[in-house]
Amino acid sequence: MRVPLSWLREYVDLPATETGRDVQAKLISAGLEVETVEHLGADLKGPLVVGQVLTIEELEGFKKPIRFCTVDVGQANGTGEPQEIVCGARNFSVGDKVVVVLPGATLPGGFSISARKTYGKTSHGMICSSDELGMGDDGTHGIIVLPPETEVGKDAIELLELVDEVLDIAVTANRGDCLSIRGVARETAIAYGLPLRDPALLDVPGPNAYGYPVKVSDPAGCDRFTARTVTGLSPEARSPIWLQRRLQKVGMRPISLAVDVTNYVMMELGQPLHAYDRHQVQGTIGVRRAQEGEKIVTLDGVERKLHAEDLVITDDRGPIGLAGVMGGADTEIADHDPSEEGAGATTDVIIEAAHFDQVSVARTARRHKLSSEASRRFERGVDPQAAAAAAQRTVDLLVLLAGGTAEAGVTEVVAPGAPHTITMAADHPDKVAGVTYGRETVVRRLQEVGCDVYGQDELIVTVPSWRPDLTDPNDLAEEVIRLEGYENLPSTLPRPPAGRGLTARQRLHRRIGRALAGAGYVEALNYPFVSEQVFDQLGLEADDPARRVVKLANPLSDEEPALRTSLLPGLLAALRRNDGRGSHDLALFETGLVFQPRDAAEVAANLPVDRRPSPDDIAALNAALPDQPRHVAVVLAGAREQAGWWGKGRPADWADAVEAARTVAREAGADLRMRKGQYGPWHPGRCAELTVTVDGAERVVGHAGELHPRVLKTLGLPARACAMELDLDVLERVGDTVPQAPSISTFPVATQDVALVVDAFVPAADVEAALREGAGELLESIRLFDVYENAEQLGKGRKSLAYALRFRADDRTLTVDEASAARETAVALAADRTGAVLRG
Repeated sequence: MRVPLSWLREYVDLPATETGRDVQAKLISAGLEVETVEHLGADLKGPLVVGQVLTIEELEGFKKPIRFCTVDVGQANGTGEPQEIVCGARNFSVGDKVVVVLPGATLPGGFSISARKTYGKTSHGMICSSDELGMGDDGTHGIIVLPPETEVGKDAIELLELVDEVLDIAVTANRGDCLSIRGVARETAIAYGLPLRDPALLDVPGPNAYGYPVKVSDPAGCDRFTARTVTGLSPEARSPIWLQRRLQKVGMRPISLAVDVTNYVMMELGQPLHAYDRHQVQGTIGVRRAQEGEKIVTLDGVERKLHAEDLVITDDRGPIGLAGVMGGADTEIADHDPSEEGAGATTDVIIEAAHFDQVSVARTARRHKLSSEASRRFERGVDPQAAAAAAQRTVDLLVLLAGGTAEAGVTEVVAPGAPHTITMAADHPDKVAGVTYGRETVVRRLQEVGCDVYGQDELIVTVPSWRPDLTDPNDLAEEVIRLEGYENLPSTLPRPPAGRGLTARQRLHRRIGRALAGAGYVEALNYPFVSEQVFDQLGLEADDPARRVVKLANPLSDEEPALRTSLLPGLLAALRRNDGRGSHDLALFETGLVFQPRDAAEVAANLPVDRRPSPDDIAALNAALPDQPRHVAVVLAGAREQAGWWGKGRPADWADAVEAARTVAREAGADLRMRKGQYGPWHPGRCAELTVTVDGAERVVGHAGELHPRVLKTLGLPARACAMELDLDVLERVGDTVPQAPSISTFPVATQDVALVVDAFVPAADVEAALREGAGELLESIRLFDVYENAEQLGKGRKSLAYALRFRADDRTLTVDEASAARETAVALAADRTGAVLRG
């Protein structure tokens, strides 16, 4: 919200010495986010005056049209003689009043003006456009043409209000009242302790039976609708300079008088309005929900197909506007075309000032991707009591500026309702802030906001209509605290009990992060929001539990409305983004929460803020939240080992993803088993299923391997990319993180190698498991060191697996017979379980 200081001073008598910076500091202290203060005209220096064009000579022989003009600037040039100026613009004629900058002046941007020879003539100054004066867009894209009655020689800096300060305020979602000069003026008055001249305090006639007919069929969507009619508007009437300049300063473009007035009142009072061409409205104006499939062409010229939840304004033909968002083209105000002598210009208008449901407007605007100044205000909350005053203010301005006549009829449809009342203990703000304010301070601050307050120890507070964000005692406490000054809150460090430190879970997560970083992975933190389409891209089955998601009620993006059930979508997006930017050798990891919905959804209660929540409060909150296990995942692509003088290097492959899983399991002290698997995004022939034993039963905790080529193509990922994901919470549950000192035997090791021939489809992990179990307690370690395939020697569909077995006893030196017996027992069990045969 852009707030000109000159406009703000109309409603608050600020000291003359107060600058925009001073006001900024006061408002920031009161809790408003004033981002910048723009100094308009800070580097502008006159003479800048009003001139009248006397003659225009067209200069020939140049690539673009050039005009040599003489302009009467009165006595501003010191001689009274016409000023000779060269100008390339075409939107002015002889007799027009224009803005002239004379030699010796400086325009915004440090552009100095002097007499100079150009196009064979000497130009003594410039005829100015709005852009050259830093005024913003006026819709003409040409020279400023002033009203005929403007006095020649008048100071244009003062006339055009070129020197001002504009506060740019980032209005938060709960402070819709500050999307208006009225709201910011109220905050300024409170901050300075000055009275407010409320622009909404107008004499408004009551409703009567002569107003334009209106029927509200959905009072929940529209609880107030005011309609006023003004007739006899002059087709030639234009917005005065002061009105245009105020709109430009707040960031709006002047369009036509009727539209400019509605925009001006909206910025002044915060109440969005709409003006209909009365002759284009057919029959009763209605407010209802749209019928599915109905269509409307909005003011931006786009035909929109309506949804059954859209709230629309209608006449006898159907929808003529999206309520609270944008009007329809059928009833648009038509501007005067001078070439047609006023033909087709709107002379009679119906003014709409209504109050629409916040949620309905927000959903409609988002559904149609159509954000407007009106929808921004309705989404954040508009004062319903200001509708009648805004309509009256609009009528008054149209009568004053366009010579119109206000009809006596006043329509006002109001749904029954009562002011919102909150009961709060008088010392509640004290408990929240940890500061003793006292009842008098609390009551005074709430009254400054506009609340009516009654009671002693327990206060009964009636919230003002312009603050719909005040809904409970904590909101009232926040008002007291911010007005008393956040900077006055004491800084008190919490005192944790001695000897606590990190929890075991936190220590584990840090160890895993350090271990993966040490293995060459880079941590990438991603947003937890995903699109449900990503599960199709990952190739998950229709009944996969990972497809059950928790959806956000108000997502940041409609394209990502769900919370993640896997870390892979975010990591793979990071992989694709970095690969697209030229980083092709990548190894990324992330540890983070995933979200799994509960079968029975519960609504979480609001926790107290003036005391510590009880264990029951916390338990009830946790019960209402989705399950949030912590996962760890890695993704790899490109080279795992770089080539150089030391060797050829090698690309990342599925074994690296599996090794990352082993690294995590070692840090967790968990016994992680691996076997051939097939799941979702992984290549069916290069996927390891990762399991642990939980309470005597085997449980799958993740997968690792190379991603499926179809997934890589769909997501635009590099070829042969690999990934791994594990459930950290399960590993923590089964792991033993107590450090174990290694057992060092003084007796020698006995090494036995064995090569087994098995069918090609038999997983090496199954053979290894059988050898490990068959070898018994004497086996110290086992390592697969060779895989050999040769159809001529081994037979078609067969492979040879060579293992190195290390045997050792803690209390003696093993004999050859003991080591050989253990080896033979291991081979026998492998043969029985997997069909393995010793290779000859």
